[in-house]
Order: sequence, then C-alpha cells, then structure tokens
Amino acid sequence: MKIKTKLAVATTSLLIGLTSTPVMAADPLIAGKVDCIAPAGPGGGWDFTCRSIGRLLNSFTNGEITVQTLNMPGAGGGVGFAHVITKRSDDAKVLAAASTATTARLAQNQFPGMKSDMVRWIGAIGTDPGIIAVNQTSEIDSLETLISKLKQDPSSVTFAGASAIGGWDHLKILMTAHAAGVSDLKRIKYLSYNNGGTAVTQVVGGHIDVLVGVASSSKGFIESGDLKPLAVLGRDHLSPPLDKIPTSYELGVDVEASNWRGFYMPKNVSEKEYQWWVDTLKAASQTDEWKEAMVQNGLEPFSLFGEEFDQFVNQQVNSLNLISKDIGIIK
Repeated sequence: MKIKTKLAVATTSLLIGLTSTPVMAADPLIAGKVDCIAPAGPGGGWDFTCRSIGRLLNSFTNGEITVQTLNMPGAGGGVGFAHVITKRSDDAKVLAAASTATTARLAQNQFPGMKSDMVRWIGAIGTDPGIIAVNQTSEIDSLETLISKLKQDPSSVTFAGASAIGGWDHLKILMTAHAAGVSDLKRIKYLSYNNGGTAVTQVVGGHIDVLVGVASSSKGFIESGDLKPLAVLGRDHLSPPLDKIPTSYELGVDVEASNWRGFYMPKNVSEKEYQWWVDTLKAASQTDEWKEAMVQNGLEPFSLFGEEFDQFVNQQVNSLNLISKDIGIIK
C-alpha cells in the first residue's frame, strides 16, 4: 500500500508541475494540522467523511498533513456552514464535510441568510446512489410503467423512504417525476419511516408500493430476490453484482439523485490554495486505500472536482429549490 501511495503522490506532483517532492510541496502553507468540520455529532455520515479523509490525507502526504475532526452539530449543518463563512473565511487549512443533505437544506432556506455560493466547493469523493425498487410480485415492472402510472394519476402509487417529508428520499422521487414530465407533484404519496430498513420491509411485505432509498441499504434485499430494482437514479451503474440494474439516464429520465460525500472550504482562499485542495483530493480519491474504504462502507465512485463540482452543487440547489416550491415546502 505504501508503494502505491508514493506512486500516487509522485503522479500528482507531476500533474502540478513537480517531479520528486510530495504533493504537499505544492503549497507549504497548508502543511501541518488541518481542521475538518463535521457539522453534526460523532458517528454520522459527515463525521465518517472527515475521519476517513483524515486518515487518507495523512497517508497520502507521507504525514505532511494531520487532520483534526471538529464535530460542530446544530441546525442540520447550518452551524458548521456559518462557522466557515464567518470565522474562517480565508483559512486554507479548514475543510467542511458536506452531502446532498447540505444542498437540500440550502435549497429550502434552512440556513437563514446563507447561500451555496458563499463557500468554495472542492469535490465529491464517493456516493450512495439513489435507487427505486418494488417487491417481486409488484405489477410495476419498470421505471417506464411507474412513470406512466404517475402521469395518469400522481396519487396512484405510494412511496416509502427514510427521510421526513421534504427530506432527501422524498426529494428523490419528486426529482425523478419532475424530470420525467409528471405534473402536480404535490399529489405524489410519500410515507416517511425512521430508517431505511423499515422502509424496505414495508415494500418487501407489500404494504407500500415503491421504495425510494439508497443502494447500500437495498443491496441485500435485491441479491436475495425480495426487491426488484427499477433504476439507479444517476448516470453510472453500480458495482458488481448489481451492475445490471439500468440507470435513470439510460431509461430517458435525466436525474442525478445520489447521496454524495464531499467537501467545501472558505470562499476567500487564494486560487492557488483552492486548486491545491482540488488536485490533492482528486488524486487521493483514486488510491487503492480510498477504493477499499468505499467498498467497506457501501459507497460507489462519484468524482466531481473543482469548478465542475461547484457548478453541480449550485445547479442542484436551484433544482431542489424549485421542486420544494412546487410542493409547498417553501414559498
């Protein structure tokens, strides 16, 4: 593993104009201790994202960087977001973990006075893809059939998910329906459960028509034959053995509804510092160490970095804002 890590460092050094020095030499101002803000308590997804990237960066930079995770719960991520904007506005030695939950809350104005363009979005290093599935006896045999039923009567199908009304699982099916041209999104029935496992069992038992969830918590039920997947909500196929499930894009519904894991940093860092973090995280995410971590935690590859990721995030916020207005969550 150390040999592979050193090769990755050398490769990145070449990419940024260096030859034999570690990637850290690109900007010595960032060497040393870096804070990664997990805007929630220990044990959650944002905490995992910070601690995972901390281990990875320490190894990847041959110890030039040590990452300290700062748990900063409050306001669904809003406390951490505000801290970066107001207290660390030009500090290149701070990152903050983010996910689709971050963009959803920004879209629904849950961070008062704060917007997505008040920070710099660095990149996404993995994702838990959204998935739509039914039980094996369901008359809904394809995404096309599901969309057809929703177009005829948006209230004819009931969906189960793990998030609250207006939360990410709910938004996934609304995004999908919207992309497919379904009108009157308010009439789509969605029932919220405390966790993904309960939502799955409701669908497997035939009590609810369709599951809208994530690949990680659905995988075992799909492999056992209890769930029949209709589509992965994105562009990319899942890893084997679920790589035969069609993607929404293949089926003509252009929707990206995965729970990505990524990072943002203060708005007022220099362009050189920002680009250093983009290059470093991009290269680190391609190492075998991170690929193994993704497999162990049920994540799939999702690589968007720099300006491309920044544009993606802001577009997602705008899209979720419009959908949230359509269903009356916000005005």
